[in-house]
Amino acid sequence: MLKKIRRTLAVLCFIAVTLLFLDFTGTLHHWLGWTAKIQLVPAVLALNFVIVAALVVITLIFGRIYCSVICPLGVMQDFISWLHGKRKKNRFTYSKEIKWLRYPVLVIFIVAIVMGIGGLMAILEPYGTYGLIATNLFQPIYEWCNNGIGAIAEHYNNYSVYPAHVWIKSVASLATAVSLFVIIAILAWRGGRTYCNTICPVGTLLSFFSRFSLLKVRIDNDKCIKCGMCTRNCKASCIDHENGTVDHSRCVTCGNCIEKCHKDAIYYGRPRKAADATQATEQETENTQTVDKGKRAFLIGSGIALAGAAMAQTKKKVDGGLAVIEEQKMPERKNPITPPGSISARNMARHCVACQLCVAECPNQVLQPSSGLETFMQPIMSYERGYCRPECNRCSNVCPTGAIKPITLEQKSSTKIGTAVWSHFLCIPTRDKNEDGSPVSCGNCARHCPTEAITMIQLDENDEKSPMVPSINAAKCIGCGKCEYVCPARPVAAIHVEGLEDHRTI
Repeated sequence: MLKKIRRTLAVLCFIAVTLLFLDFTGTLHHWLGWTAKIQLVPAVLALNFVIVAALVVITLIFGRIYCSVICPLGVMQDFISWLHGKRKKNRFTYSKEIKWLRYPVLVIFIVAIVMGIGGLMAILEPYGTYGLIATNLFQPIYEWCNNGIGAIAEHYNNYSVYPAHVWIKSVASLATAVSLFVIIAILAWRGGRTYCNTICPVGTLLSFFSRFSLLKVRIDNDKCIKCGMCTRNCKASCIDHENGTVDHSRCVTCGNCIEKCHKDAIYYGRPRKAADATQATEQETENTQTVDKGKRAFLIGSGIALAGAAMAQTKKKVDGGLAVIEEQKMPERKNPITPPGSISARNMARHCVACQLCVAECPNQVLQPSSGLETFMQPIMSYERGYCRPECNRCSNVCPTGAIKPITLEQKSSTKIGTAVWSHFLCIPTRDKNEDGSPVSCGNCARHCPTEAITMIQLDENDEKSPMVPSINAAKCIGCGKCEYVCPARPVAAIHVEGLEDHRTI
């Protein structure tokens, strides 16, 4: 029963968290956003003391069920390990705690949080790691399936399926996600919870509390026959059946050992009284050997649902004359742009775990992972595919760590995150000529600026034939990036936004 309850809760939590990253419409966050906020490190960074205290109390009572139920990276490892277990059973062995690796990694992680080293936080924090994998690997598959279903529905004149634009947000982010997924998958395939009990800083932190938990997996040595079935099925490698001990700092309370013991020698709870220990319990029913086929089919069905539809054919982006439009490239910015609500680049670096939930949820495609060393995988803004629309504040609503604090639409419209900068040599009026030799007129940036911070003036006020070029009022510009997005200059826009270290209110 313990294992069935644990599996059911784990599957529900895993699906809920995963759907947050897969959903590109933003409709599920209202119902499932709490699953991101109950993750331990995001709750710590957001100073959510109620959640942190609740997780500590749960660990002190039940042990490390956080790792086997709430943490999506832990549940993903269990699924991979379960797949290997279908082919090779009774494959685990007992191993001692690797202290020389566990505790230094925890210290490095704590230092990274204090110092605001986003790159280390992104790689070590389990929720952020899973978010990185889900955003870069699982979401594109989901979007391709969605587009495939939409294409089929469109064929029958049904336009109810909302299409998604699938694009590589960052080559570095994709490569990192693939590398982490392969490493974690190999460790889970071979050793079950090896990653959780040797590298994961959250697992190490919770191990300090799980040693003193009220309810534990215990061995009744009077009934144990030293068969070793518990050890060979312990994916945490924490049961030493020879000595009759369990390393509770590494036990994730999965229930595998209890299911496999046919002598009732392993149980979950408080120490048994002497009277209970001497009772004869020789009843061995077939129920202890029954495979929970329903739950396993549920897990497999969830995975198949993400990859079961045809991919929609990618079309070239063309203008009305069917000429291929050259894609705009990201300009070299001296200062990166962080989203409204992030307060400052320092606040973003200190609180973001690079889960990329904001990147997955951004409907304007302006958020993408950073490739910088200190802010590795954390979100930055760029305007090649869209601009930061004044009617959207979704990123601030979904962030579970406080890196992007909730901000109203009114506050967003008055928050200055950057300033537009004009480049003389890239601008079309100064670069291109008509057939009669006159400068090509443009003015896209001025026409579309939502704050009217850009006006067109003559480059040379003493020459009536000089081109009209943009003049930027820095006091009005909020850095939304619409001017950069609509600029027709290629491959780099003639006007781009430089981010501010500290955001201002205008």
